[in-house]
Amino acid sequence: MAGIKVHGVPISTTTMRVLATLYEKGLDFELVPVDMKGGAHKQEPLISLNPFGQIPALLDGDLTLFESRAITEYIAEEYSDKGEKLLCQGCKKLKAITKVWLQVEGQQFDPIASKLAYERVFKGMLGMTTDPAAAEELEAKLVKVLDIYEARLSKSPFLAGDCFTLADLHHLPIIYYLMGTESKKLFESRPKVSEWIKKITARPAWVKVLNLQKK
Repeated sequence: MAGIKVHGVPISTTTMRVLATLYEKGLDFELVPVDMKGGAHKQEPLISLNPFGQIPALLDGDLTLFESRAITEYIAEEYSDKGEKLLCQGCKKLKAITKVWLQVEGQQFDPIASKLAYERVFKGMLGMTTDPAAAEELEAKLVKVLDIYEARLSKSPFLAGDCFTLADLHHLPIIYYLMGTESKKLFESRPKVSEWIKKITARPAWVKVLNLQKK
């Protein structure tokens, strides 16, 4: 386990996803800060770790990985005997359901929610102005997705079933940012979604990720 390194920054949604997984597993790791403003992600050594010049990148011994979702699945599989299971390894059917909701997050939720977070949060960080019309259009699209989530979560406390998995964890970074904006009404107006968010954001591993932003 010694030697796990994550190149990234704790305010990055993709880095946060990986950090949350490592904390859920109780693994020791080193966070290697990347000077994004200085363009370090487009230079060596990071460009050799991720040829697309993006964060995060993970090193585990002689293995180098990029793409946050691939990294989290690797961690869950490789360290299946540590910490929270995250993929329901003992049951093929539950694992298959988890995979379905992992795809839902990546293909249905994130493309909309990430753009909405860009409008509501990240534009401000970059000194840009939110486009209200664009935000409203994205919210209308996200509502349709969240209605499906509400129906799903009325049948089980977590997306894949009775246990917390990567399918839930992958949502945390974007939800965290959106819950600090007026878009939080979309989540809070759906009782089951709201209850789910309270559960997953209260997890000790996630609290540790947020504490990194304060350092």
